[in-house]
Amino acid sequence: MSTAPEETATATVAPARTEADVKRVAGALTRYRVLAWITGIWLLVLTAEIVYKYVLLDDKADAPAWLFYVGQVHGLFYMLYLVFTVDLAIKARWKAGTTVATALAGTVPFLSFVFEHRRTQQVRSEFGL
Repeated sequence: MSTAPEETATATVAPARTEADVKRVAGALTRYRVLAWITGIWLLVLTAEIVYKYVLLDDKADAPAWLFYVGQVHGLFYMLYLVFTVDLAIKARWKAGTTVATALAGTVPFLSFVFEHRRTQQVRSEFGL
């Protein structure tokens, strides 16, 4: 008589989420969404500034002085985007790869909009928002 190991079905059980957890995730999601849009818009402005400055202008010295600040403003918003992405990632318990990919989305034009849409759908479905 052979003793075969019993096969047990292990179902993945979602952790119990309290109402407070859902509210924290909802707040973090809202902050993330706002910064994803702001970062994406400023990245498009920065891209346009770079094209204007390095492709369309013959002499870089003729560029308006205010163009210098476009990159700095995008950088400021990107840092806030990183903070809010990590905040949401911790509260929603994202894997490290998901967090890094979402964080890097603020560096590629239009990608922050795509990731914002996908992560919003994901978090809403997981947390019933």
